Amino acid sequence: MSVFTTVSEADLQPFLKRYALGTLVELKGIAAGVTNTNYFVTTTHGRYVLTLFETLMADELDYYVKLMAHLAHHGIAVAAPIANFDDQYVDELNGRPTLLVNCLPGVVVDHPNAGQCGEVGEMLAQMHLAANSYSGHMDNPRGPHWWTHTAAEVYGFMPAEEAAQLHDEVLFQAEWSRNALPRGVIHADLFRDNVLMNGDHVGGFIDFYYACNDTLLYDVAITLNDWCVTGNGDIDPERARAFLAAYQSVRPLTDSERTAWPAMLRAAALRFWVSRLFDFHKPASGEMTFAKDPGHFQRVLLCHRQRTDFWL
Repeated sequence: MSVFTTVSEADLQPFLKRYALGTLVELKGIAAGVTNTNYFVTTTHGRYVLTLFETLMADELDYYVKLMAHLAHHGIAVAAPIANFDDQYVDELNGRPTLLVNCLPGVVVDHPNAGQCGEVGEMLAQMHLAANSYSGHMDNPRGPHWWTHTAAEVYGFMPAEEAAQLHDEVLFQAEWSRNALPRGVIHADLFRDNVLMNGDHVGGFIDFYYACNDTLLYDVAITLNDWCVTGNGDIDPERARAFLAAYQSVRPLTDSERTAWPAMLRAAALRFWVSRLFDFHKPASGEMTFAKDPGHFQRVLLCHRQRTDFWL
């Protein structure tokens, strides 16, 4: 994520003495995203990712950190948290709650192929099943209530026609119920930049700090909307079919999920259109931050509203 809080080598060296990770070799900021501060930390023992949380407090991290440990325990490719000598995952650095995790193999793939999309779909389904036994619970803080109230904060910044489109979609989403759909733990932000691909296989899922309990289908829609999208906001059908077939080879969708699928694709696009509008018009301050294009998910949403083939 972006660097909001500066960490120097002088800051980090005494911090690392609380861990069995050796001595510092290199510290490098990660300039992507909009929420937390991330650094690559290379030591004499290996390479790690250091996260400083800019909005979450230490007592709010329990759900996410224990979820990551739970998934790693069940063989899901995630960055496992590392405990310090006091057996605590969450530490503190420069006044921020801090976490160290293993650096997973692989790289972010900007232009995935159908096979890679299938690998992500299969691992996402396995993650959903593995999380069934996780005892933590966190209601989605960015669900329909959030996007309704956040949209109201940005209407005034938008051209009238676009504000009307946004308002119309918020009303549409309020008119149907998700209560009958299977629920569980979801990643809620499984974009390409939150997956490391080790060749054509998943090296790991990262950045679980939007994870929560919600409808599993919503997670599927969020992931497909990024992994299978084209430059104009449409969805590549070959990648979409590969992704969905692989997901369903592990966890077949129910009849109620199939019925809800077109509306859920729109809900997933709406959520990120709203968040990007808010970040664009009301940005947080940071040293290496950038706001992503809100129009991208507006285009994704408009394509979903017009489509008739949903790849199932």
